[in-house]
Amino acid sequence: MELQMKVAQAVRMLNHDTESCNRVAANQWLVQFQQTEAAWEVATSILTSDHQSFLSDFEVEFFAAQILKRKIQNEGYYLQLGVKDALLNALLVAAKRFSSGPPQLLTQICLAFSALILRSVEHGKPIEQLFYSLQNLRTQNDGIVAVLEMLTVLPEEIVDTQATDSKISASHRSQYGHELLSHTPMVIEFLLQQSQNKFQGGMQLNERNRKILRCFLSWVRAGCFSEIPEGSMPTHPLLNLVFNSLQVSSSFDLAVEILVELVSRHEGLPQVLLCRVPFLRDMLLLPALTGGDEKVIAGLASLMSEIGQAAPSLILEASAGARALTDALMSCVAFPCEDWDIADSTLQFWSSLAGYILGLDVDGTNKRNVEGMFFSVFSALLDALLLRAQVDESTLNGESGTFDLPDGLVQFRRNLVELLVDICQLLQPATFVQKLFLGGWFSSNVAIPWKEVEIKLFALNVVSEVVLQGGQTIDFSMIMQLVTVLSSWPSDELKGFMCIVYRSVADVIGSYSKWISTLQTNARPSLLFLAAGISEPLSSNACASALRKFCEDISAVIYEPSNLDILMWIGEALEKKCLPLEDEEEVVSAISLVLRSVSNKELQNNLLYRLLSSSYEAIGKLIEDDSNHSLRQNPAAYTQILNFATRGLHRMGIIFSHLAMPLLCEASTDNPIIAIIRVFWPMLDKLFRTEHMENSSLSAAACRALSLAIQSSGQHFEMLLPKILDCLSTNFLSFQSHECYIRTASIVIEEFGHKEECGPLFISTFERFTQASSVMALNSSYVCDQEPDLVEAYTNFASTFVRGSHKEVLAASGALLEISFQKAAICCTAMHRGAALAAMSYLSCFLEVGLASLLESMTFSPEGSFGATTIHVISRSGEGLVSNIVYALLGVSAMSRVHKCATILQQLAAICCLCERTTWKTILCWEFLHSWLQAGVSTLLFLSFSLRCI
Repeated sequence: MELQMKVAQAVRMLNHDTESCNRVAANQWLVQFQQTEAAWEVATSILTSDHQSFLSDFEVEFFAAQILKRKIQNEGYYLQLGVKDALLNALLVAAKRFSSGPPQLLTQICLAFSALILRSVEHGKPIEQLFYSLQNLRTQNDGIVAVLEMLTVLPEEIVDTQATDSKISASHRSQYGHELLSHTPMVIEFLLQQSQNKFQGGMQLNERNRKILRCFLSWVRAGCFSEIPEGSMPTHPLLNLVFNSLQVSSSFDLAVEILVELVSRHEGLPQVLLCRVPFLRDMLLLPALTGGDEKVIAGLASLMSEIGQAAPSLILEASAGARALTDALMSCVAFPCEDWDIADSTLQFWSSLAGYILGLDVDGTNKRNVEGMFFSVFSALLDALLLRAQVDESTLNGESGTFDLPDGLVQFRRNLVELLVDICQLLQPATFVQKLFLGGWFSSNVAIPWKEVEIKLFALNVVSEVVLQGGQTIDFSMIMQLVTVLSSWPSDELKGFMCIVYRSVADVIGSYSKWISTLQTNARPSLLFLAAGISEPLSSNACASALRKFCEDISAVIYEPSNLDILMWIGEALEKKCLPLEDEEEVVSAISLVLRSVSNKELQNNLLYRLLSSSYEAIGKLIEDDSNHSLRQNPAAYTQILNFATRGLHRMGIIFSHLAMPLLCEASTDNPIIAIIRVFWPMLDKLFRTEHMENSSLSAAACRALSLAIQSSGQHFEMLLPKILDCLSTNFLSFQSHECYIRTASIVIEEFGHKEECGPLFISTFERFTQASSVMALNSSYVCDQEPDLVEAYTNFASTFVRGSHKEVLAASGALLEISFQKAAICCTAMHRGAALAAMSYLSCFLEVGLASLLESMTFSPEGSFGATTIHVISRSGEGLVSNIVYALLGVSAMSRVHKCATILQQLAAICCLCERTTWKTILCWEFLHSWLQAGVSTLLFLSFSLRCI
């Protein structure tokens, strides 16, 4: 009794004490108490004995039930048979005692009872034992409620496929499931009997029906209807009980849940329920729509959607039930409510029906007949969806300049996209677009219906791919009218919802730019419209993206001087706009796409210089400041100029990526990329030598611009390679957290590695990177996990060096390759997936190139050849490599590394096999590999044993 009192006090302290330290202490004591043997007796006593009022407390009793449930789940298998029987009897007593008590407590007791039954394998057939116990319980006073709860939780426990209890095998679970379903007739008879009789003990009728339905739902999920003959299902009493429960408010939700479950499990049921849809529509749905009962509308929408989705072929028969179902779901779509969940719940049905019609494998005439029969349905559905997907009045009247669509509406529209595409295909693109434009949007007497315009623009945008594939040119005069109207609005009036309209117009211009850009009358207004929208936060992304698409689909009209002036105006204004980098990239890409095709070279160079002049100016200011440090005296101004220079370099990189030169192109004086390089490299060379490069963003932008410049016109940098690589390696040694310098050096070797005369320069760069303190510090997996970007950059550089350099260059790099090989072997044990895989890729690359070199000579690899270098590296580093590869298989996400580990081991084996036939056998052969593998496996077994002990 004293221990029970202490448990009760601890539970109350845990739940109600105002001092957090007391609550923590109580929780710790209770956790420890649960692990003790005494917990069995104390918890059982609390649930079965008559206590003083101090112990008769729901929280204490609920805690006791939870203790028993957890201990049974964890330790139930190990209880003695007599103890199990006593505990089963105690739980039955507790279930009867609390049958009229708090339902949550009864549920916990029944869960504990079910868990114990499933662990009572000594009884042979534990389910039989349970039903015998329940038969006795139902004959006692107030025992019916406990029986119902037992019958509810038991199927949930048995068929729970997500159960984590590994002590109950899948085969045992399956066996228990079959035993359970063998009692289906008895359970159904019991439920029907209870539905017709009143409970004793004063239980309310509604509460009784909910318990019956909840129990039935549990058995439906267990598959009880599979035991019922298909022919008897339409008139089955329990099905009628569920259907009638739809008309009772308190049981409506459970009835819907049961019917949805049945529809998804039994093929014949949709046809049965489809015949009852007219009744559901007329007697339940229409009154709910009139009265605004969202609970009923949502439930019926979910049920009817499931019925239709389960059997689309029945809907195509256009029976009275099918017509009633489509009509009812159309009403649900159009029903106005605060959120969009009801309409959203029907979308899957409409999409499946549309997809079914589009995928019909019938001859053309019959398919056209089906499509024609449902043309009016989907035409009306389109109208309903567009109405429901409109913004509400609060959004329309929002004055905030940063306002956006409600999250619920955004999600509804996202789910709507696939259906709109299907409807467009069914109605045909021309008809679909005609419906969107029907009636016009402009009238001298009526204000523009902006809500309607915005949603139709959304629809027009999402079906653009289908419309463009249709090939029928569309009259976009209404879109251009919108462009004119919105362009004439003062910028301070484009707030809230109107910014969303602006964004939608920009999306349409981008999606249909191939058609819109063909006319000069469209090009200039569109460019001006997009230029203005780029400045607004809500529309900048859409306008920038549309501008890029517009310029991708360039036609001759874009090269009109007035249009080029607009593009330059947009580009020159970027410095002041400070757009997000992704938007700025879209804008610069758009302008570059046009400028690269300007035929007049002088004009092209002038336009490019105008576009980049602000970038040159910002970088020049940084270079000038390196000597006098005047900018650093004003941190705000210095940060701003750093940002301007970084963006300028970013823009240069984008332009280089779009102005790639043919390999055989001569370095003519009027070539635009040559003109840019003549300004770019001297400026970048000076910038690299300044202290400003300690800024990571500036370094990354400079390296990116240089990388793209080399990739676009590499041959023009050949003479500059010594300076470039010196700058990159020197800056890395100065700022070793900036791995971008190593990545750019990889690009250099990738472009020029084939030039043997550059070999000494590459070796020198490799050596400087390798000797850097940050690289030399990569001596453990822990350090590698702290510097994953450095590991990836360095090992990728090494891979590029090995794959791109001449064999003579590689042979001369033996010491460097050995160090990098050893570092990579360590790094492959890192927990960071990217770092580990990059290291393994380098190891595999080295072995692959080395193996190829050995195969070329077959029997003889002279000292000083790369084949000999490979053998020396492996002989000195092989044991560490194998050990680390084995260790890597114990790490996080080991499965992603298995293939690379296997490849590395196969390559090692192949090299050892080749060495067996040569004079190199004395330093590398099968015996070496065997000993390395043996040592690695021994380490693996030791570590596995250690982990199990922990």
